Amino acid sequence: MPNLYFLFGNDEFAISRRLKEFESDFPDPTSADMNTARLEARSMSEDDLNNAVNAMPFLAKRRLVLLQNPSAKYNNPSARKKFLEFLEKTPDTTRLVMFEAVEPRDAEKHWLMKWAEKNSKLIQTKAFMLPRLKDMTGWIVNETKNQGGKIEPRAAEILKDMVGVDTRQAGMEIAKLLAYVNWARPVTVQDVEAVCIVTSQQSVFDFVDALANGNGKSAQYLLHRLLETEDEFSLWGMVVRQFRLLLQAREILDARGNQNDVARALGVHPFVAEKAAQQAARFSMASLEFIYRRLLAIDVGVKTSQMTLDLAMDTLVVELTRSYS
Repeated sequence: MPNLYFLFGNDEFAISRRLKEFESDFPDPTSADMNTARLEARSMSEDDLNNAVNAMPFLAKRRLVLLQNPSAKYNNPSARKKFLEFLEKTPDTTRLVMFEAVEPRDAEKHWLMKWAEKNSKLIQTKAFMLPRLKDMTGWIVNETKNQGGKIEPRAAEILKDMVGVDTRQAGMEIAKLLAYVNWARPVTVQDVEAVCIVTSQQSVFDFVDALANGNGKSAQYLLHRLLETEDEFSLWGMVVRQFRLLLQAREILDARGNQNDVARALGVHPFVAEKAAQQAARFSMASLEFIYRRLLAIDVGVKTSQMTLDLAMDTLVVELTRSYS
């Protein structure tokens, strides 16, 4: 098996699940922590990478290095050439897994994919693309099986209408449904209607509304209420997704599109498209781009242990309600 991997695509949920599978390969959780390095290419130094890759494993056969967003750092031919030469020297005692978001239209021409085609014995690549909306019902049925349960086809269809092609949200809703039925019977339409009104998504809409209005007190209240019921990293994913939707919706609106165009282009439920179009209209493109860059910086800071996520989100609320009301 190769010791280099490149995971790419626009299905972040599927990529994160595959990364967890790599982490679970260690038979002993203690040795896993000591032999796993998580690097964000945008903030690491070359020494960080060199030390992580070339260190010897401790009480294990190999180390695991997870490298996110290599393209953000190696963004010119010279830097990429040196990086690829470095990859060729990766020791057998290290498994280096690189991953980043790549849209389907950009996958074939990605520089790491081109290199991988010529070096298939060294590296294994895997694409994780979001399903098409028409395939999402089948995805939900299969994911429910993966989580140890069953769902009626009509119930899966209704859940698809709620979540669109958001696989992460769908996965969380399926987990809630299976807990609701205690894995004792198939999930029904009535279960979906009782459990999956996607209240967290609505609260995220309300949270973004408060940010757009410059209402810091309301935004802080909504944030803390969400943190009481949601895993903070799941919540963070929903917030980042919402601002990504707003950026895309704003582009569509600027091109004289409407909420129906937003729904078709982004593969989301009409309700989500309507809310995204309404919210996007209240931000300028410049402010949305600034906010998204801040979200990116926070993501890097949290993953490199420079800050805690709950504090980062509180700080973000203060910044945005002060500057982008």
